[in-house]
Amino acid sequence: MRGPHNIIRLVRTLATFERTGAINLLLEALDAPPRLRFVARVLGWPFKWLGLKGDPALPPATRALTALGPAYIKFGQILSTRPDVVGDDLALQLQYLQDKLPPFPLSVAKEMVAAELGVPVDQVFSTFSEPVAAASIAQVHRARMLDTGADVAVKVLRPGIERAFRKDIDAFYFAAGIIEFLSPASRRLRPMEVVKHFDGVVQGELDLRLESAAAGEFAANTEKDEGFQVPKPVWHLSGRTVLTMDWAEGVNMADNAAIDAAGVDRNVLASRVLQLFLQHALRDGYFHADMHQGNLKVAANGNIIAYDFGIMGRLDEYTRRVYAEILYGFIRRDYRRVAEVHFEAGYVPADRDIDEFARALRVVGEPIFGMDANRISMARLLAYLFEVTERFGMETRTELILLQRTMVVVEGVARSLNPQINIWQDARPVVESYIKDNIGPKALLRDLQKTAMVLARFGPKLPRLVETQLARQNRPMGEPVNKAALHPLIWIALGAVIALSGVVLGQTL
Repeated sequence: MRGPHNIIRLVRTLATFERTGAINLLLEALDAPPRLRFVARVLGWPFKWLGLKGDPALPPATRALTALGPAYIKFGQILSTRPDVVGDDLALQLQYLQDKLPPFPLSVAKEMVAAELGVPVDQVFSTFSEPVAAASIAQVHRARMLDTGADVAVKVLRPGIERAFRKDIDAFYFAAGIIEFLSPASRRLRPMEVVKHFDGVVQGELDLRLESAAAGEFAANTEKDEGFQVPKPVWHLSGRTVLTMDWAEGVNMADNAAIDAAGVDRNVLASRVLQLFLQHALRDGYFHADMHQGNLKVAANGNIIAYDFGIMGRLDEYTRRVYAEILYGFIRRDYRRVAEVHFEAGYVPADRDIDEFARALRVVGEPIFGMDANRISMARLLAYLFEVTERFGMETRTELILLQRTMVVVEGVARSLNPQINIWQDARPVVESYIKDNIGPKALLRDLQKTAMVLARFGPKLPRLVETQLARQNRPMGEPVNKAALHPLIWIALGAVIALSGVVLGQTL
């Protein structure tokens, strides 16, 4: 379905922005260059009649994005957390997209719940409210369980949402293909891979069984995190289109007035949001990847409540170490080490000059550190870093896309709570703690132990492997030894030694 018919959808996108009056607002907010503004107006204005009308009661940008569909709404949700990028007025308009979209009827929701659970709603819940929140993919109802009397949140997918998202994603794939065809230089950024990555993320969000599993795992990981709580899923009342979770009472993270009225220190809250995200990403390698204000609440005791676990990020241990070292290098202003990490990880081609790369990184970092606290921005750092790595031939790392995007969103949330927050100052203790525990002699011993334990599992097979390799060495007298064939024997012997040492290491750690 990714054929040329998607041209119509892309033209309609520009036409919708033109018709709703949002195109100038967005181009100015994003500080688009004159050439891009000209192209957008030329492609949008003649086809204005093709644009979707949307809800005239909504502000222009919100009106355009809601009319275009769920993928565009997701884009608007991200922008709503970045007033420093799009301006306070536009960010305030876009906050509507987080959980205030038009709901679908209560009767339809009850029908979907009954169909998913296999029993009528009134046989499971004693009460089932009108929607309390409606977002791009699903809406939430407050209900009370008939058997226990406990209050729960019941999340129900929007009818037909899978088809609607499929149309948007197909158009994105088509656009990425056109970009790669017309601009060979863009292939380094792998736009098709980027769209494929987010396609997979979205497909996971459309199956609420996966969200139930994500909520359970995230709750287990963060159970001991001070000032943070995750509602747990009610497994027997959840399925592909319905998710039931414990009810969490709190005020929306975007409502600064309500937070102040509750007596919660927003400065402390801002630091906690940032530090908790980094802890989850570095310590657990599993983090909430959709942490905008619409998915966060503040409890009466000041705890942060997270929900909506449709988009989660996962990082393997090696990538976490690389990311931490890059952050730590910038924090310490050790640009040579940042450059070395890029080369060691294979992010930058080995034939490039590491000293030149380190100098370029200094150009990225120093202006950031010279700014006032309220102007220090992770988003700005990532933008500068992108320019430098592009010049040195670094390809887009799809495994880091979600992490980088979420880091930008989390910074936006923190800055909305405390505009004066110093991102580096709050990030430093988390990153330093991770570095201390995971990079150095202690980490080396743990790595050796893990390696030894893996090799030890092959212990019963070692005699047979040795015999097999020795049999292959049977040769006529005087024939030279096949040194290449002895390599497996060397590795087997080394493995046995490491396996034995692993026992000792296991006792000393």
